[in-house]
Amino acid sequence: MILRRLIFGVILTCVATASVQADDITSAVKTLQSVEPGGKGTSAAREAAEVLSTAGDKALLPVLQGFEGADLLAANWLRNSFEQIVDGIRDSGRKLPAAELEAFIRDQKQSAVARRLAYESLKIQTPEIEARLIPDCLLDASPEFRRDAVAMLIAQASAATEASVSTPLYRKAMQGAVHEDQVKTIAEALRKNGEEVDIRKHFGFISQWYVAGPFDNKDEKGFAVPYAPETEASISKGADFAAEYDGQLGKVQWQPLASEDDYGVIDIAKQLENHKGSLMYARTTWTSRGDQQVQIRLGTPNSWKLWVNGTLVFEREEYHRSSQMDQYSVPVTLKAGENFLLLKVCQNEMTQDWAQRYQFQVRICDGTGSAVLPLTSTASNDSQPGVSR
Repeated sequence: MILRRLIFGVILTCVATASVQADDITSAVKTLQSVEPGGKGTSAAREAAEVLSTAGDKALLPVLQGFEGADLLAANWLRNSFEQIVDGIRDSGRKLPAAELEAFIRDQKQSAVARRLAYESLKIQTPEIEARLIPDCLLDASPEFRRDAVAMLIAQASAATEASVSTPLYRKAMQGAVHEDQVKTIAEALRKNGEEVDIRKHFGFISQWYVAGPFDNKDEKGFAVPYAPETEASISKGADFAAEYDGQLGKVQWQPLASEDDYGVIDIAKQLENHKGSLMYARTTWTSRGDQQVQIRLGTPNSWKLWVNGTLVFEREEYHRSSQMDQYSVPVTLKAGENFLLLKVCQNEMTQDWAQRYQFQVRICDGTGSAVLPLTSTASNDSQPGVSR
């Protein structure tokens, strides 16, 4: 009797699946992609999800492909639909189409979120996929897959008893490492083995700046005040570093300030002075190999504004927030040749110990977090950023 019910259930599932056409699946995916915040389109999305849940195997790839370009809300609907389809396949005693899903996972042009979702689902059914697929992901377009590949190499290197064996493995791992904790682990091991490691270069931190200030930020009014460094014509071209401005305490000029910190931190409070109720301008020139899309990632506990080639690209008026690497990520387009970055960093008048940090760190990278190096950088280590031989 139980067997008969199971067979009958499988038959019903097959009939329902067969009745869902390719056009129905395409339409349902588009409906999920177009759902809007505030409940708009929710009813239609529920109906679309129901259609997909009964479509079986043939809806898996269209749903995964639908992640490309989907916003967070749409991605959640697509994820739920994918998981419902997977559950339905497993409940019927069938297996996921492994070959098709693995091909999708290997396609780096697809959504990183969708690829990961497919991988985690397939790994439950086929655990050996990890050993087969992850070693090829060292330079993957997805930071998550890169992390897995780097972790494998770190494990192999840490298990080696000879530096002659572990060092090449750590060097290889560094090529794909984009996460701070993994880079720290690798750098520590390489340095222990007598290797030089340039973490600043590996992450693409900008360590050479010119700064001008302090300018007045009493009562936090300076954030909105366009002082001369952000209004002069040179904001969109090379600065006149001999220019003199009326500052908070008198005349100020641009002065060079460099970071020797592994993570490119420019510490205004320690390297200059922690002027309370002040703001500083910092600027630098970054030479691009060509027109390219990059991310400018910044960490600071202070309020700040960022201009690229004279255009304000981001601002955040918030003081004494916890600071960390890649705290903010700003997508920008750099032009071929020289690009001019201007940063405004504001400190308020709070005197508590936790409110004294006056610093910033800036790096330029691609979407994976891999450094994008300027044209003026030494090219000898480009194939293996962060490791000097």
